[in-house]
Amino acid sequence: MPSHSKKHKVSKKHKAHIIYKLASGKRVPGTTTITGELGWSKRVLINWANRMGLQGIDTTKYVDDTAEIGTLAHKMVTDYLQGIKTNTDDYSKNQIAAAENSALSFFEWAKGKKIEPILIETPLVSEKYFYGGMEDIYAKVDGKLELIDLKTGGGIYPEMVIQVAAYRQLLIENGHKVESIRILNIPRTGDEAFVEKRISLKHCLVAWKIFHNCLNIYQLKKELK
Repeated sequence: MPSHSKKHKVSKKHKAHIIYKLASGKRVPGTTTITGELGWSKRVLINWANRMGLQGIDTTKYVDDTAEIGTLAHKMVTDYLQGIKTNTDDYSKNQIAAAENSALSFFEWAKGKKIEPILIETPLVSEKYFYGGMEDIYAKVDGKLELIDLKTGGGIYPEMVIQVAAYRQLLIENGHKVESIRILNIPRTGDEAFVEKRISLKHCLVAWKIFHNCLNIYQLKKELK
């Protein structure tokens, strides 16, 4: 008798949600969950959605499409650094073309630089502060041990600096020296631009204090429930 059950194919472009655990097995929150306590970008998002609505643009479809382009561009860069051919089967021709153009801005930036990948999207956990996170790129760049965070969007914002400060702490705690930090914003659409921001140690330490406060707030909120 034939079976009526069907196995649903899982899209390769969607990563499984990463669960961070301490050595004891206890689950801990991820970096982006903790930075969500800031709420700094809410007003910006509301204003943006209002402008898009006035132009008659469906923000849901727009965000979904640009998010797919950003995800693929991000993967093209990290795959390139690992010598992997990117699988684009789950994307449209327009998304692939836009992502290739987006990734090209990274490849242009990388020209003339010696980049030796050490860790690419590797989950790490802090046993000291009880949180986890996954850096984009940790590599030796022209002889310096560097943390590189890739962003695909309209620019580089303060909360992104807070995020990389958390990644820096994770790397250091797990035995990886960090000599330099930079954020690279690679554009997805014609109205976005390539932006490079180097993060000084001074700013990184301030950002870490903010992250640590967010972590405290996150943990205290759990006690209220």
